[in-house]
Amino acid sequence: MKLLFVILSILLIGRVNAQDDQLTRILFILDASNSMNARWGKQTRIEAAKELLAETVDKLDGVPNLEMGLRVYGHQSPITATFQDCNDTKLEVPFGTSNISAISHKISTIKAKGTTPIARSLEAAADDFPDNNSRNVIILITDGLEACDNDPCVVAKKLKDKGVNVTPFVIGLGMDLSYLEKFNCIGTYMDAETKESFTKVLETVVQKALVNTTVQINLNDIHSKPTETDVTMFLYKAGTKELKYTFTHTLNRYSNPDTLILDPTLNYDLVVNTTPRVEKKNIEIKPNMHNTIEVDCPQGYIQFRFKNANRPYQIESRVMRKGDGKTLNTQKVGTSDKYLVGTYDVEILTLPRLNYTTYVEQNGVTYIDIEAPGYMKYSAGNPIVGQIFTQVNDGSWEWVCNLADGYKSGDFQLQPGSYRIVYRPKKLKSSTYTILKDFRITSNKTITLQL
Repeated sequence: MKLLFVILSILLIGRVNAQDDQLTRILFILDASNSMNARWGKQTRIEAAKELLAETVDKLDGVPNLEMGLRVYGHQSPITATFQDCNDTKLEVPFGTSNISAISHKISTIKAKGTTPIARSLEAAADDFPDNNSRNVIILITDGLEACDNDPCVVAKKLKDKGVNVTPFVIGLGMDLSYLEKFNCIGTYMDAETKESFTKVLETVVQKALVNTTVQINLNDIHSKPTETDVTMFLYKAGTKELKYTFTHTLNRYSNPDTLILDPTLNYDLVVNTTPRVEKKNIEIKPNMHNTIEVDCPQGYIQFRFKNANRPYQIESRVMRKGDGKTLNTQKVGTSDKYLVGTYDVEILTLPRLNYTTYVEQNGVTYIDIEAPGYMKYSAGNPIVGQIFTQVNDGSWEWVCNLADGYKSGDFQLQPGSYRIVYRPKKLKSSTYTILKDFRITSNKTITLQL
């Protein structure tokens, strides 16, 4: 069984009016069952759990209005082929304001040996808190599911029926997702594939317990549903360029926006880095509650395709908002990229340039198809100067590009069509030496001109 860290937070006993100076009590419950002796990278599970827990406790030293306690299970009675002690759970360090050294010492002495009585530990933990006048939090660190006859889901329901509200966070490291689904009856969970990622998640959960303020950012589609995701978000201190937070927007397994922790003492300017980007100014975060920030970010795709290419041509395009010449994005023909719903001007950097106006629909793919280019090579006996023109529908000629001044040869990648090269030998100083040569370009074909 791979390592699983389950964070059960927040255990709010009774109804408490949250205040900035309210006392918070965090009870850490550590799994010391025999399975914690299995290897996890360069350590065993119990070694990694003890190390991370000790570091977390140490970082909380000096935090005002905070008390901590430690309960352990599976550390007193060894499990055998015929016996498991389902009552092996104990409050090792009661709550206190000066007990960090006691918690750290106890953590260092723990040996993993027994079974996994999660339900009984949760039920007993409800009585570990001295009173109902604080924000009471449980953080449970374990590597597996219930091993005894009790059902944590039933215990959670009983606690809620008694007025004890349990909001859990489950962090699974490399776990089979179907295994993690076992915790649905308790609450939400998060993934962490590495020890480093677990450290960050544990820090986030502790912050949630202390700040008691959470935020989700809804990136809404055209139907006002928060379905858009996978884009970078910047949160600046409002009215400044002081960047406070950077997140990649994420939807959880239930397709809900991820929960974030922001400092509620600040107002924020939000930048969502869609194409084009979306901004929301002076956002207020209300403390001691869950905040939802709504941002309209409906998106679809533009995909450029060759109709008939027989080789991987490298051609760029330029995408702009309709009527605005500012480049939003450059995109290679043959690729797809995401844009906000709306109308765009597109310039494909072929020779000659191709221009389109197109509309991006919600979740749709707008295809822009172009013909594959051909090649023109030229050579002359002497250096020349000149230009290339193409004949358009009304029969007139439009400039395409200049020849390299004073060279005897060159090559161009051109779109299919009729062309004329106008040139003269550079050393001849009279317009009467102007020469015209017509040619035609076909997709995927190369022609050579002798000038």
